[in-house]
Amino acid sequence: MDNKRVKEILFGLGADLCGIASIDRFHDAPKGYHPTDVLPTCKSVISFGCRFPIGTLSCTSPVPYTRARNSITSKMDAMALDFCIEMEKYQIACVPIPTNESQWDDNTKRWRSIISQKHAAQAAGLGTIGRHSLLITPEFGSMVWLGAVLCEQELECDELKDNICNNCNACVNICPVNALEHLELKQQACWDYAFGDDKTIQSWVISCHKCRDICPYNLGTENSSFFIHRNSK
Repeated sequence: MDNKRVKEILFGLGADLCGIASIDRFHDAPKGYHPTDVLPTCKSVISFGCRFPIGTLSCTSPVPYTRARNSITSKMDAMALDFCIEMEKYQIACVPIPTNESQWDDNTKRWRSIISQKHAAQAAGLGTIGRHSLLITPEFGSMVWLGAVLCEQELECDELKDNICNNCNACVNICPVNALEHLELKQQACWDYAFGDDKTIQSWVISCHKCRDICPYNLGTENSSFFIHRNSK
């Protein structure tokens, strides 16, 4: 199994982006959240992304963005599972990492995925993490959702991307709860404000994504003409 074939399989399952990271790129992972803490025999981490519909950012209702997020989460979890099953046909064991599932890390007092999706994506060359703590890709900016798979086979890794974020601080200044005033996101402040039950419509929604909206690279560096067209309307 080589790098090209891995990507062919994931693109065939519906991925828009795919990259591979070697295990030595995770030396800064928090204790308990290194790929080998989940799969001791892990040699490679495969990260993939699906584009998120840009139109949801412009809606006055939070429902389209929320429902798109929920739908794409299920889609990506299914893709990761199908990929792992496909790899077993080649006698290669892989483990899917949930797209949106957090557990409490008492060491750092933060909620964490068992493997950080955005750090895996950065390590696999999909993009770079911006000041707003979101991954920015050249192709789709931050309008991507991420999935990952741990793999027992050592695979050829992809080149890392140069930093995309220019630290303009637009996201810092627009945050309603000042969750970005320090380099580490104030996670609970962000989550308490952005996620929760809307009492008017009596439904759980994501009511804030201002840091994503304001980012000059929210459509990526390769889609600048689309970005300019949308903002000229």
